[in-house]
Amino acid sequence: MTHQDRPAHDDPYRLSAPRAAPAPGGGPDAVSRGDVLRTLLWAVVVLSAVANTALSFTGAAAPLHLATGLVTVLAAGTLVVRALRGRR
Repeated sequence: MTHQDRPAHDDPYRLSAPRAAPAPGGGPDAVSRGDVLRTLLWAVVVLSAVANTALSFTGAAAPLHLATGLVTVLAAGTLVVRALRGRR
């Protein structure tokens, strides 16, 4: 076994402290919190828009239309703000 075959933390000639091993599930294929939040926000946008459409066809009261519309606008606005902040 050569020195190239050893993991970095087993190097006896290393001058710096060894790096901590990555946390389980923290690899390159891990799903971030931002991805989960974005997916949930899109689900809220779609579901509230569908609910608003269904309420329109059933002739429901105006406060229900306003509530579902407000939820849609807030979720869509949050997606826009997150996208604009992500560009920086």
